[in-house]
Amino acid sequence: MRIALIHDWLTGFRGGEKVLEALCELYPDATVFTMVHVPDSTSQVIESHPIRTAFTQRFPAVKSIYRWYLPIYPWAVESLDLDGYDLVLSSSHCVAKGVITPPDSIHICYCHTPMRYVWDRFEDYFGNGIKAKTIYGPIAHYLRKWDVASAARVDHFIANSKHVAGRIQTYYRRNAEVIYPPVDTDVYVPTEDEPEDYYLIVSALVPYKRLELAIDAFNKRSEPLLIVGTGPQKAKLKARAGSNIRFLSGLSPQELRALYQRCQAALLPGVEDFGIVPVEAQACGRPVVAFAKGGALESVRDGETGVLFSESSPEALSDAIDRVSSLRFNRKAVRSWALRFSRQHFKDRIRAYIDEKLALPY
Repeated sequence: MRIALIHDWLTGFRGGEKVLEALCELYPDATVFTMVHVPDSTSQVIESHPIRTAFTQRFPAVKSIYRWYLPIYPWAVESLDLDGYDLVLSSSHCVAKGVITPPDSIHICYCHTPMRYVWDRFEDYFGNGIKAKTIYGPIAHYLRKWDVASAARVDHFIANSKHVAGRIQTYYRRNAEVIYPPVDTDVYVPTEDEPEDYYLIVSALVPYKRLELAIDAFNKRSEPLLIVGTGPQKAKLKARAGSNIRFLSGLSPQELRALYQRCQAALLPGVEDFGIVPVEAQACGRPVVAFAKGGALESVRDGETGVLFSESSPEALSDAIDRVSSLRFNRKAVRSWALRFSRQHFKDRIRAYIDEKLALPY
């Protein structure tokens, strides 16, 4: 059986790429298809597979400004030649699910989210000014129509959370099985060392992550806040931050793990589709402070593995930090909760689901 793995773009190694990596391990002979590939930007497991790119790979400066070509990607993904492939597994948060498959193949989509750029995150990415309404608005309208229409090309949907399954039902009118994404709980482990006085954010520096809430909260607090990540908002966020807030990037997995292990708590101020960072922190035995919406409602247990806050404001976040600092968390209990999101659990669930669908008569 010939297997194709479709992923939107390979430009870094974040949550979506960790799902793709696990699929690559499950299907070592599969071919990976993508819109844009920056060599050596992901993992050795992914890079060891044959990688085929769409015509967008040849666009000017595409490796650094790949998001600018968003309106072209529907044509790009439809141009991929999957002739002869029996099983197509798409890992999609943008256009990967819209690939055109051979008539006799089975297409299973692991959906990280319906295209967030044009649905509930439109204003976060494009604003609400005149340019957003006159230029980006019509483009988004076209992309929404394409996104809904191309959902019919998928035989079976898997969602990375109940939150995303609900959005798949809302936008596509399709049911989805929920299989939580993999977290490497063998790498992220607790330490016996006492935690230090800092709080931690690990995040892409983009608008919908709502990092300004944490910055505004810590501008009025004395504890250190470490923000690990890169993104287009870095300069803006650094200019907003006080002297007790530091920005870090380029860390090794071991360095990141050490930050998780010794933090007072990891913070999640925005709404996540699922959110792997809270689970990584909990796998290290550390609590999480998260906004009580989206995937955090499924990955954090209020008062047991962390603290949830319901108002999206610096004041509510600061109050939640005070609360988490007043509670005592058992490292083993926090980690035990995180183990249900382990990499092996994901692989067992996803293989069983795919095998079940392959056995169905078509």
